Amino acid sequence: MQKIGIIGSGTVGQTLANGFIQHGHEVMRGSRDPSKLAEWQKGAGEKGKTGTFEGAARFGDVVVLAVKGTAAENAVTLCGDALDAKVVIDATNPIADKPPTDGVIAFFTGPNESLLERLQKRAPKARIVKAFSSVGAALMINPKLSAKPTMFICGNDDAAKEQTRAILETFGWESEDCGTACAARAIEPLCMLWCIPGLLKNDWTHAFKVVR
Repeated sequence: MQKIGIIGSGTVGQTLANGFIQHGHEVMRGSRDPSKLAEWQKGAGEKGKTGTFEGAARFGDVVVLAVKGTAAENAVTLCGDALDAKVVIDATNPIADKPPTDGVIAFFTGPNESLLERLQKRAPKARIVKAFSSVGAALMINPKLSAKPTMFICGNDDAAKEQTRAILETFGWESEDCGTACAARAIEPLCMLWCIPGLLKNDWTHAFKVVR
């Protein structure tokens, strides 16, 4: 059992928080306004707690960043030094505040940068690993698909990636380690590709898989 800090009060944060509790972990969800999470806490039982971003970051042996991409850098800043030396699973994507074009969402990053790299600069002592960014919340925990799906991960710390891989395995995923943080430049745009069937055909029940 581990203590897990979840930064974010939205659907992804709730899904992952519930998944960690389901698998026996203690969870603290962090929000700018913790009172928004009161209803969730009632249902979560003794293994669910709420607090601020910084509080959740200090609580967790592992911290999950699950906020809107446009809020991610500020959220990391609000955590202060609480992220130092922590494994931080980054589930964010740099989705811009503008509508999709023909089913293709817009990013606020360019092709030669990633949000993960920006976050790592904000928290240089955090051990950040990109994961959970290439699938929707409904499939993050023990997805029921025709084959075991692949989650693409990257980061600069091998031990942090191994911890993330173990969590993903528990949640029903295999992992594909794509290397260091700069690989997020390729992983984050998978969100664009994953969303196209959903936005064009209302088909959201799919995931990626590496076949060898």
